[in-house]
Amino acid sequence: MNHSSIGVVLMSAGAVATVAGALMYVLPGPGLPVLVAGATVMAAGTAVRIVGGRANR
Repeated sequence: MNHSSIGVVLMSAGAVATVAGALMYVLPGPGLPVLVAGATVMAAGTAVRIVGGRANR
């Protein structure tokens, strides 16, 4: 698995966690920590994809 694929997987998981956190923030539940964690994972996935894409050039 190359860096680009890992970045896409992290971004996808982060997007799902961010949406779940936003829903739990509106509904009763621990939404803010999940929202922040999802945004962090999505940002990490973006960084991995950008850095991995530059290394392949």
